[in-house]
Amino acid sequence: MTLRQLLRKPFVHTPYAREVDLGEKHAIVTGVGPGSLGYETAKTLARWGALVTVTTRRKATAQADTLTQELARENIVARIDGHDLDLCDTASVNAFSQWYLDNHGDRLDILVNNAGVHLDLMSKWKEPKVTADGHEIHWRTNYLGTVHLTHKLLPLLQATGDVQGNARVVNVVSQIHSRGSNAALFDPNTAYNSWKFYGLSKLATMHFSNELNRLFAGPHNLQSYGLHPGGASGTYTDVATKGFEGSPIIGFLRKLGAPIEKLFMSTAEEGAQTQIHCATSPEAEGGHYYFNCEISKASPDTEDGEAAQRLWRETEEWINDLA
Repeated sequence: MTLRQLLRKPFVHTPYAREVDLGEKHAIVTGVGPGSLGYETAKTLARWGALVTVTTRRKATAQADTLTQELARENIVARIDGHDLDLCDTASVNAFSQWYLDNHGDRLDILVNNAGVHLDLMSKWKEPKVTADGHEIHWRTNYLGTVHLTHKLLPLLQATGDVQGNARVVNVVSQIHSRGSNAALFDPNTAYNSWKFYGLSKLATMHFSNELNRLFAGPHNLQSYGLHPGGASGTYTDVATKGFEGSPIIGFLRKLGAPIEKLFMSTAEEGAQTQIHCATSPEAEGGHYYFNCEISKASPDTEDGEAAQRLWRETEEWINDLA
């Protein structure tokens, strides 16, 4: 045990997902940036034998090559490819989905919806950042983009579940979904702040995850999971300081606090364990919210089936209106 591990032991306890043979399975992991939860998820799925497709907004092929080389140093011949994907861009989602169907269209066992944004959570800005098609950026990326991608791949996921007996959609949410409310979801006059809209995007994703499981687990053996990965060192503080770029004070405080942060927060590898568990464990049941590789308690708003169904209908209308 290293000195760092010894010092962290009283503060950080992370259960690890149990290894599963994934030799016949195909998986997609979105948001596979260097040092991210998605990176560690993709690496583990490939290490356990899955054919893994990774996405980033840019240079996804290079990221796939990096992962392949890293696993080769463990004497593992990994099957990893990559394709660029921007969840805010309808054309990009369509292009990625078509590329996947053209190259791997016979099977999709696991879709890990890991990609997302969380911007300016600690800044003083109160005006929304809006995407090119007019949506608040957290809502457009974390919710609408995730649902659009899943919708495009849904026929293949259903078919895999029908034939193989099990397919999974894993949605990386956050405990901050509790900052959202069903009332605010359907109120166009909800006052803006970035914490609230990030929380709303994650609450909506929890509703989507639950409704997807309700509709497809029985008929098509397609299970859906929502989860909180926990705070990971590096990834969390990058988020927390957005909006303060260029501030010498924040830069100084980050350097000062980095050793303490690493004592109290998970590594990216540790933070990825719950989504790996949901993607692979035979014991993991769909239709639930997970934390630390076990079922946890989501906010009471996620139990409102009428809100989930209304959101599903309205989102389907938006998807159907896309070019």
